[in-house]
Amino acid sequence: MNTKALFFGIIAIVALVVIRSTVYILPEYQKGVVLRFGELQPIYPSTGINFKYPLMDEIVRFDGRVLTLDAPPKILLTRQQKRLEVDSYAKWRVKDVGVYYVKTGGSERRAANSLSDRIDRELANQLGQRTLEEAVSGERDQLMADLTKAINDAVGDELGIEVTDIRVKQIELPAEVRDSVYGRMETERNETAQEYRSNGNKEAEQKRALADRQKVVIEADAYKESELVRGEGDALATAIYASAYNKDAEFYSFVRSLNAYQTTFSNKGDVMLVDPKSEFFRYLKNPNGKTEQ
Repeated sequence: MNTKALFFGIIAIVALVVIRSTVYILPEYQKGVVLRFGELQPIYPSTGINFKYPLMDEIVRFDGRVLTLDAPPKILLTRQQKRLEVDSYAKWRVKDVGVYYVKTGGSERRAANSLSDRIDRELANQLGQRTLEEAVSGERDQLMADLTKAINDAVGDELGIEVTDIRVKQIELPAEVRDSVYGRMETERNETAQEYRSNGNKEAEQKRALADRQKVVIEADAYKESELVRGEGDALATAIYASAYNKDAEFYSFVRSLNAYQTTFSNKGDVMLVDPKSEFFRYLKNPNGKTEQ
């Protein structure tokens, strides 16, 4: 019984060793190549369970995820020969596992160093075609798009990798010239602002003078029109008075006298000295308005 158990135990151990030497699992976050007696095979393992020849095949694994290359800041020159301190990073991943292994031996550090050199050269080339203003603000997005395309064209077939994105985190002037340049930029902006203020004040004065002239013209036209309307009203009133007077001169005179009495005696505090024989009291003395002889 013990002999059989030992025999089956040995068989199980041998089977386990054979399985472990012929079966392997490649996680989804990894990529790899097969070396048979040290020679790269054209068939690459896929994610999941794979098989290999024991003692003949060697599996070389490397990271298949999107990786980050964070390069140290570099001093580069613009088209105007202005020095800039550029800080950038890149996102990349393995695209062709065979080319990647041949060129880098599957070493992530070697691939990152080669990619960093390419990015530095292409970034210097792209900045050398742009002015300081274009590099800092005007064409930042276009700069990164052109840089990503140029790097992919250069390293896609050469290193077997794909650069998914390159970003410029910061573009700064070198510390030794930063203060002087910022001071000059501030002076230029202040001069521009002063010019805008002067032009604005000049335009405001012109508009204010035009508005004042329009105000004078409008007021003169309004006064002229009001005088015409007032004259027409006075003429109409005079015509009405004249018509009423022609119809009954005595009654018209009587009404005017009543209005005069009402106006004169409306304030009890007023004192007026009038000759009793005055024409003013004509209708008070005689309702017919006849003067005494």
